[in-house]
Parts: sequence; structure tokens; C-alpha cells
Amino acid sequence: MKINKNYANVAESYLFSDIAKRVENFTKNNPDKKVIKMGIGDVTLPLCDAVIKKMHSAVDEMSKKETFKGYGPEQGYAFLRNSIKDYYKSHNVELDENEIFVSDGAKSDLGNILDLFDKDNVCLVPDPVYPVYVDTNVMTGRKIVFMNANEDNGFLPLPDKNVKCDIIYICSPNNPTGAVYNYEQLKMWVDYALEVGAVILFDSAYEAFVEDDLPRSIFEIDGAKKCAVEFCSFSKTAGFTGTRCGYTVVPKTLEFDGMNLNKMWLRRQTTKFNGVPYIVQAGASAVFTKEGQAQIKEALSYYKENARVMAKTLEDMGIWFTGGKNSPYIWLKCPNNMKSWDFFDLLLEKANVVGTPGAGFGKNGEGFFRLTAFGDKENTKTAMERIKSISFS
Repeated sequence: MKINKNYANVAESYLFSDIAKRVENFTKNNPDKKVIKMGIGDVTLPLCDAVIKKMHSAVDEMSKKETFKGYGPEQGYAFLRNSIKDYYKSHNVELDENEIFVSDGAKSDLGNILDLFDKDNVCLVPDPVYPVYVDTNVMTGRKIVFMNANEDNGFLPLPDKNVKCDIIYICSPNNPTGAVYNYEQLKMWVDYALEVGAVILFDSAYEAFVEDDLPRSIFEIDGAKKCAVEFCSFSKTAGFTGTRCGYTVVPKTLEFDGMNLNKMWLRRQTTKFNGVPYIVQAGASAVFTKEGQAQIKEALSYYKENARVMAKTLEDMGIWFTGGKNSPYIWLKCPNNMKSWDFFDLLLEKANVVGTPGAGFGKNGEGFFRLTAFGDKENTKTAMERIKSISFS
């Protein structure tokens, strides 16, 4: 028996584990200090009433023989897939119900989708990057080529025709940088993918934060249905980080090497996945009701106000950053050319605030730092006041 030794190439120490250890040591040595955490992108507001009511109703259904649900369709119940289809239609994107696959979250599917692709394919990944894109490919031994996202290009790299690849990762609004591609920029990526015969894996987990005239879906771009798969989640849209539900869109028009990706993904899911629980899918469907939309918009507005407060503070301090609008993330340049972990230690010790060192997202993240807007409103205000009081000279 042989082991997949590619796992030996994955770093054992995980970014957020390192952060947790440093915070634990600080609080142990400073029990009187109140630490405010703005590092992990987890939500803090509860599920909205419309979702809870629907889930309670679904629990009651499961207690009665006539409404009990056993195994459901692996690709998701039609009531939820049709609600997702209507949501896309409200943003001028037409989908077929059978192009939508309900999952337990975008993170899972971003890894699972790799089952469809040969390990000899070359991946093009931005740097800095959400670690899952890199680690899942390292685990399979796939070659990775990095594209430079940096201050000069606003952390929105564009295609380089001298670079050949097969799988392209794009996240917009971006985690960790908060940067968002416009229509023209995404069209460049779609055209490039069509030209080189690559597939785009488009992570739109933060689309609900887009306010300006910017694309929320890759399928708003002409030609994308012939080269892209889209992943989305209820985690940040509706607070499902602990409830687990998302969806992946695989167009029927995706054909590579004589194979249809929609049919392949359906086969993969029916073989390896038993679907998301009925109770969870029922709750997710409530997100798209009139009542649900109004309630989740209140929650999103709460986080957007946090982002506005954070952005205003950094502007007042003259600190360069991206994000803060159309995104729940702030990606700031560490003052005085500080290293990311040095800035982390400074914020923890002087302001008792925890963020995420940019170096943890790739070499281009060195010298940058991520803050999230998913915290408590009063804590966010307090944290920014503390940061503003620090002298970085």
C-alpha cells in the first residue's frame, strides 16, 4: 500500500492555528486585556427569523410520517435550486435548474471539483490567495503557477498571454484582498480562458456585498458559460457558516476533451455525496423570500457599516488599503514597511486587536494585513479607535 506523499508538501502549520497560539499566549499573560478579534472571516449575527421559522417548520415535517424526508436528490431539492435560479435571473443571468448543484459550502466544492480534472493540468492561482485553492492542488500533485496580485495592479491581476494554464482560480470580491473585478477585466479573463482552452473556477462567495456597478457572477460576462464554473455560499450572505449550505453552477455548455462537465459533476455528486440535509435546504430557501431578503439585507448592512468605519479610520490615518466597499474585507499596507507578523504583534500588544498577517496568504501578502468586517459593531468601533491611537512613527 502506498501513501499519497503529496500531503508531505502541504505545510503542517495552518495560518489561523499560528494566530490562535499567539493570542492564547497574550491573553494568558495579560488576563486584564480585552482582545478584539478581526482576523477570521466568520459571521457574528444569528440566522434571520425567516430562516429559523422555515427550519423549525422543516423539523416538524420530519416528525410526521406523511411529510418525513429520507434521502433527497444529491444535487439539491428543486424548491431550492429554482429559488437560486430566480435569484440569478434577478441579476440578468439565465440558468437551467439542472445547472445548479446544492452543496454543504463553497469550500467543499472548490476542492471536490478537482475530481473532474487530470492531475497533469496546470493551475493558475493569484498570490495572495485563499489557501484552499493552493492546498487542494498540492494534495493532488498538480503544478501551480502564481500570478502576481500587488499594489501596482490593485491586487487585480490580468491575463498574461505568455502564461499557459488549464485551470484558473478567480475570487471576486476577493478573499483576502477585498478587491473586485469590473466587467471589462472579467471579460479579459473569459476571453483568455476561451483562447487557451482553460476552465475558470470562479468563487463568488462574497457577491452579496457588491453595491456598485460591478459583476456579481462570472455568468454576467458573455462567453463565460463555455469556460467557467461558479461557486457560491450562504455563509456570508445569510450567516450559514455553522449551518453549511452553498451551491455550484456548472453550465451544460461546458465541454472539454469530448466530455461534458455538467454530466461529470452530476455523476461525481451522485456517487460521492448524499446531499445537504432537508432542514438546512428548507432554511436556505427562505433566504430568497421577500421577508428573507429584507432580513439578510439588514445583516449585510450591519457588516457594511463596520467596513465603512474601518475604511474611514484608515483613510484618516493615511494608510493604503483595498476593500472596505463591495467587500467585507480590508487589505491594508502595513505602516513604515513593517512585516506582516511584526504588524500583527504590534496590534495585539498595543491595541489588543487581532487581524490576519498578509504573509499567510502568499509571498505577495508580505507587508500587508487583513481585517474583517464580520465582528460586533461596538467592538469594531473600539478596535479602530485603538488602532488610530497607535503611533507608527
